Amino acid sequence: MNPPVVRRFVFSPAGNPHLPLVVESIGYNPYQEPIVRPEGYPCYHWIQTESGQGTLLYGTETVLLEPYSGILLPPGLPHWYEASGSGVWRTMYLTFGGHAAPSILSSYMIREPAFFRWESDAPLTALLSSMLGMLEAGTDRFGLEASAGIYRFLGLLSKYGQPSAISVTRNMEKLEPLLAWMEQHYGNPDIGLDTLAEVLGISSRHLSKLFQLTFELSPYAYLVRKRIHKAKERLAGFPDHTVASIAAETGFRDTSHFVATFRKHTGMTPQQFRKLH
Repeated sequence: MNPPVVRRFVFSPAGNPHLPLVVESIGYNPYQEPIVRPEGYPCYHWIQTESGQGTLLYGTETVLLEPYSGILLPPGLPHWYEASGSGVWRTMYLTFGGHAAPSILSSYMIREPAFFRWESDAPLTALLSSMLGMLEAGTDRFGLEASAGIYRFLGLLSKYGQPSAISVTRNMEKLEPLLAWMEQHYGNPDIGLDTLAEVLGISSRHLSKLFQLTFELSPYAYLVRKRIHKAKERLAGFPDHTVASIAAETGFRDTSHFVATFRKHTGMTPQQFRKLH
């Protein structure tokens, strides 16, 4: 029996760079070697396990990639991966870009880095294999079929893949001290992004990424929502408090800003909300 061989295709520079999704490389690696990328990869990078298992680390997160699981990494995210234990780790991978990639991922509700698991009968591997075969055969000179293949693959991933809640749970644990701090200090109008980052002792950029991955909101947008929620409680529970006093109590510098923000979030003014409740 012949040993498995590496199958790898790197797309020709003659491909169409104006396609909404563009394959950069696709392959099958029967003997996955350790990879260290301190600067990340310049394209979106999908890797999945065919057999064996591997460990992938990005940031402070560690993911075990077993059969029927894979992870999508965004461009520029530092990471490394290697086989777990002494066994052979066989992988398939896909790297891609294109001007429409972020919006297409968003439409499929895929937030990278995204870790997925799926059932053994899901057609994900079959689609990658067919794409690889087509590109190896040279029948898609301009990359049109490959672009459509990425779109189909992402659609199948959103349909058959089961996003792991591990990263979200870990992110919540990291953010919990800050969320508790916000509960006590939301009334301070001087709070900014740097203030929030200092509470956890991390950079504002790292904090923004944590919030986006966990809540799909920026840290400040989360704080504003909390302030609006607290304002609703006061409007309904304290009829003797004026709108101006509630604005000050909930961290707004002036009443007009409070009214405009409240209307944007609820579709009504504070006075209208108070009358309804």
